Amino acid sequence: MHLSEQEIIRRQSLEELQKLGIEPYPAELFEVNVSAREIHANYPNQKIEYKDVSIAGRIMTRRVMGNASFAELQDETGRIQVYFRRDDICPGEDKTLYNTVFKKLLDIGDIIGVKGFVFTTQTGEISIHVTSFKVLAKSLRPLPIVKETKDEQGNVVLHDAFTDPEQRYRMRYVDLTVNPHVRDAFIKRTQLVNSMREYLAGKGYLEVETPILQPLYGGALAKPFKTHHNTLDMTLYLRIANELYLKRLIVGGFNGVFEFSKDFRNEGMSRFHNPEFTQVELYVAYKDYNWMMELVEEMIEKVALDLHGTTQVTVGENLIDFKRPWKRFTMFEAIQNYTGIDISNMDEAALRDACKQLHVPQDATMGKAKLIDQIFGEKCEPQIIQPTFITDYPVEMSPLSKKHRSKPGLVERFEAICNRKEISNAYSELNDPIDQRRRFEEQLEAGKRGDEEAMALDEDFLRALEYGMPPTAGLGIGIDRLSMIMTNSPSIQDVIFFPQMKPEKAAEPVDAEKEFLAAGIRPEIIPIITKLGYHSLAQLKATKPTKLFNDIPGMRKKLKLDAVQNPTLQEIEGWLS
Repeated sequence: MHLSEQEIIRRQSLEELQKLGIEPYPAELFEVNVSAREIHANYPNQKIEYKDVSIAGRIMTRRVMGNASFAELQDETGRIQVYFRRDDICPGEDKTLYNTVFKKLLDIGDIIGVKGFVFTTQTGEISIHVTSFKVLAKSLRPLPIVKETKDEQGNVVLHDAFTDPEQRYRMRYVDLTVNPHVRDAFIKRTQLVNSMREYLAGKGYLEVETPILQPLYGGALAKPFKTHHNTLDMTLYLRIANELYLKRLIVGGFNGVFEFSKDFRNEGMSRFHNPEFTQVELYVAYKDYNWMMELVEEMIEKVALDLHGTTQVTVGENLIDFKRPWKRFTMFEAIQNYTGIDISNMDEAALRDACKQLHVPQDATMGKAKLIDQIFGEKCEPQIIQPTFITDYPVEMSPLSKKHRSKPGLVERFEAICNRKEISNAYSELNDPIDQRRRFEEQLEAGKRGDEEAMALDEDFLRALEYGMPPTAGLGIGIDRLSMIMTNSPSIQDVIFFPQMKPEKAAEPVDAEKEFLAAGIRPEIIPIITKLGYHSLAQLKATKPTKLFNDIPGMRKKLKLDAVQNPTLQEIEGWLS
């Protein structure tokens, strides 16, 4: 493992702490009785005196000024200034805890616990006067330090901010530490789920759990992830949806069931798609899709009010209003409205011609359903900003939905579209086992034509339907996409703590000796430099020449290389230039 100069210094500090008998990673608990936010909220006007506080957090800034110092601690709720005075920390003659431990061996990023009392400094800043402190975790890697300056107009300018998206998503722990505002989206996401759970439970519906590993995948048109169970010696799939299991529970006699589920689809990735995603699915007996539309409106309106106190939510440049009722189009009405073409009576050949006319991509594997979906996805969805229900889909597009009661060739289905993307999908569920078998068989034919997202035929689910499933309304809502809207986040990766990422590229192997020789370093000095922890020219160049000038002779002596002549400062400067 190649370490930077800072990482080497921090490991040396770790060793020094241990030599002083201080455990850098103690096992015992540290009692916390207050947070930074509580102090800032209550101490003004001395609502609470806070004479005996105990708080823990990460050191984010330090100002060492001889016998007294200031630092900023960051806990889960925010930052607070802490004041260290040498004689309060070390009331006896031994001043090691302040002079050595605090001043020399602690770094930005270290986690400490402090005890003391709250006061206001002469500049009016609420602070904690520290009477004792304890090292709780030594940070061996330096944090990215975000610096603030002001321009000529007085605007705050950030320098060295941790903003690279790939690094932020890959190292979320650093992102959350140095960009605390990032937490807000995840807090709102949890509030969103809690709001929906409260609403559904309040209706008397039962929250359940269904299998993630399934012998057959179903409930959606999607490509699955495949795995193998060694003991059973069988292929299993990560679920693409939990629909078919929840419907089995309706068959079993539950009137309403829902599940917040992790689902997995082996498809493309984008700022709207992650292969592992969260959705809530709800099934209610004796209801239909018209009833379910009203439930969705009511529930999402409640979510907006719970999160924002208003039905209006700013998303990018748009102000989206979730107040009921929402706009409604049938699928064919939407396509005619946004393209000017009526496709309601078109066969597959005519649909292909319409795709050409509209410059919509198509290929030979697409049947009638896929072509309609492609036209809608390309020409309609990108224009829908306000929450809108798209209803009454062609039967070919919905293998699990009940045929429309009055419109031949269509099914009772709706999708809610908002901010150009689908956020929910719902049906009057198909409960005719004979019709369901025929639809599954049509899906098998689509699979033979090359459609990798076609459904499998699930005999056990068909057997369940043959025992009788009452008329049922079903719903799925994508939690990730709804969270994007409710938190004004431009990417799905911004509302998933640990999104799927490409493998991190390993650093190219470095031939350190070759680099050092090319830089003009004498061969006999290379073992000394390596022993000091420098394994690349880049590491060496990040070090001050004067430090190397002081360190190399000491290591030469330690290695007993008396015959090696120490480099001059000018020689070292030559290596680094």
